[in-house]
Amino acid sequence: MKTMSIILIRHGKTQGNLEGRYIGSRTDEPLCPQGIDELKLRAYPPVVRVFASPLRRCVESAAVIYPGLAPVTVDGFRECDFGAFEGKNYAELNGRSDYQAWIGSGGELPFPGGESRTAMCARCVQAFSALGLWDLPGDTAIVAHGGTIMALMSEFALPR
Repeated sequence: MKTMSIILIRHGKTQGNLEGRYIGSRTDEPLCPQGIDELKLRAYPPVVRVFASPLRRCVESAAVIYPGLAPVTVDGFRECDFGAFEGKNYAELNGRSDYQAWIGSGGELPFPGGESRTAMCARCVQAFSALGLWDLPGDTAIVAHGGTIMALMSEFALPR
């Protein structure tokens, strides 16, 4: 029986990442020069297909890593909607009652005006399951966000 690998790759860095900001599904940031350079320094296994979040940082990362393969974008692989926290960093949020409540919940409360971790994970798992990867030959890469990868790993990785 042939085995297939699914390679999960987090997108390269953006300026917002360097600044420690919550960069979710509302901000379509490009990669920063440092992010591009870091992607080019790594070696990635060959694949026959690439899926990616539709956000620019993921599509650009896929193009750097696998220049010969056009990624198929999957809307369900978008990063979490951070709502009122989008684009802000810890220094800007610290002391706010809504941020303290979210921190106090261990990240389980929905982001104010945004998405809950549970809803985001369910969206990512549903999108992954709909791909039908098990019927396709060859290894596959998914270029997505840290939250997307966390959601997929928590549902499908073994050992749990």
